[in-house]
Amino acid sequence: MTATNIQSYDEQTSEQLEVEREAEPEEQRCPECGGHVAADEEHGESVCEECGLVVEEDTVDRGPEWRAFDANEKDEKSRVGAPTTKLMHDKGLSTNIGWQDEDAYGNSLNTSQRRKMQRLRKWDERFRTRDHAERNLKQALGEIERMGSALGLPEGVRETASVIYRRALEEDLLPGRSIEGVATAAVYAAARQTGTPRSLEEVAAVSRIDATEFKRTYRYVVRELGLEVQPADPEKYLTRFASELGVSPAVERRGRDLLRAAGDEGVTSGKHPVGLAAAAVYAAALLEDESRTQDEVSEVADVSSVTIRNRYQELLDVVGETHVVPNSADLGSAEA
Repeated sequence: MTATNIQSYDEQTSEQLEVEREAEPEEQRCPECGGHVAADEEHGESVCEECGLVVEEDTVDRGPEWRAFDANEKDEKSRVGAPTTKLMHDKGLSTNIGWQDEDAYGNSLNTSQRRKMQRLRKWDERFRTRDHAERNLKQALGEIERMGSALGLPEGVRETASVIYRRALEEDLLPGRSIEGVATAAVYAAARQTGTPRSLEEVAAVSRIDATEFKRTYRYVVRELGLEVQPADPEKYLTRFASELGVSPAVERRGRDLLRAAGDEGVTSGKHPVGLAAAAVYAAALLEDESRTQDEVSEVADVSSVTIRNRYQELLDVVGETHVVPNSADLGSAEA
């Protein structure tokens, strides 16, 4: 590069830097050289990046004075109220009068004050819902919370279910269908989407509607909202069944291997995932000499013993385990 080209390049670079400096706000430019001022949060100073001038020191730290290492700890230490959530019809932004009949000092209220607080609670509860749409949404989210708690679903799954219900409400899918039906369909779809599935029978058992209406509403909601719900993975059920039966981790690992081998061979195609998971636990327990009866596994998985007998032998055939036989209790039930 010639001297003329170098000089021209330096002039263009200087002009570009000058334009960038002029475009910056006044408080971000150095008063001495006009350079960019960067904030040094570690030392509480604002320093020019070019000449090193300390433009400002002892800056105010507007963050909290405490530290948190995870989301739960951060929520516990926060002093600005509970975070917003989709699980409440008003996202948790409204007021809530506590049930304790005590004043700010912990003293009990007298009779007239208790009656007054009861009236205030009643009117506060009424004012939280402005119209019938909010009342229905509040009822539906209450149903989702109740079913999620009964099924042991995490809070994230329940929140996903509330989002699905809100989408169904926005798409006007509720006319002609019950609130409980759409709420139940949302819970089942959310559990499937988040990888914590529950069987149709388990969800129907905690719902306030019959199984036929539940299945029909679920198919309708999934189709109209275009939800991407993958087929249930039997391995997702296997961990829960193994935990409830109290088997060792070796049994769980062997059951997972059986399901994966069967999946590679195409044996699991078209089979009920709950029945496959139950059969895998039963077969793996036999292989690991921790046998459980078919009735025990059937009660935990909520499938029939016949299903377990049919499926577990198919799984064993895939891995070439033909010498395993059921224990005497199962043989007795099978002969009966």
